Amino acid sequence: MPTLLQRLAGGEVLISDGAMGSFLQSAGLPAGASPESWCLERPEVVREVAEAYLAAGSDMVLTDSFGGSPLKLARHGLAERAGELNRAAAMLAREAAGSARLVAGSVGPTGRILRDEGGDTDPATLYETFSVQVAGLAEGGVDAICVETMSSLPEALAAVRAAKDHTGLPVFCTFSFALGRRGFRTMMGVTPETAAREAAAAGADVIGTNCGNGIENMIEIVRQMRAAVPDRPILAQANAGMPELLDGSTVYPETPEFMSSKVGAMIAAGANIVGGCCGTTPRHISAIAAAVRAR
Repeated sequence: MPTLLQRLAGGEVLISDGAMGSFLQSAGLPAGASPESWCLERPEVVREVAEAYLAAGSDMVLTDSFGGSPLKLARHGLAERAGELNRAAAMLAREAAGSARLVAGSVGPTGRILRDEGGDTDPATLYETFSVQVAGLAEGGVDAICVETMSSLPEALAAVRAAKDHTGLPVFCTFSFALGRRGFRTMMGVTPETAAREAAAAGADVIGTNCGNGIENMIEIVRQMRAAVPDRPILAQANAGMPELLDGSTVYPETPEFMSSKVGAMIAAGANIVGGCCGTTPRHISAIAAAVRAR
């Protein structure tokens, strides 16, 4: 079979998956608990999430390891089990995907802030914690590492370097932006153009954006990233709009039909992998997949 990067180089548009956390919460994950712990405690539920998205048409699913770095897991007393948890996350997604679909190992922010950005952490510490995580994901059988939802450029680059050094797998690097008076910026003030250039220079094979925006804003972010780095595939995973509180519950307003109607514009802007983030469900992914495959 062609590899992930070969498929992208051949012009194929791939469909990623949708939200993980809301799926687990609906199955009973307590607020504030570690989603990664369910890879060992409730593996059947984690596997079912991947199976639902694959059945909806995803070519690629992400592992339940977003907060799987030792630094992040330390909040739950699980730092020493980081390798085990990441291997389990990868193996569950691999079992669901089989050999015909792709698995990307999710690597999210640590929640720590670097000294240069006003915190108390140094880049070497981040590199070390990400090295443990990506090694576990690779041992579990992922096809790629997806460094995602990043705000800090140095943190993102530490994760990319750790993945390149310790896995030999393709590496994604995506950022989360908000729209303000100065345009789109991460929480740490990084623009889409700068994020794209720096991630590519660090060796990221795929760049992109996820979370923090509905699909219309994502189209503009993708356009800016594509202009900055014309030679790298771009991953875009939009929220189902921005969350709203309705009768005491959080809801996301963008329907599967609305999101799928924007897929053509997303691809025209430069996206090569399209999926969903917060608020998206298998119904959203099914509609997105149908729109991609109808082109």
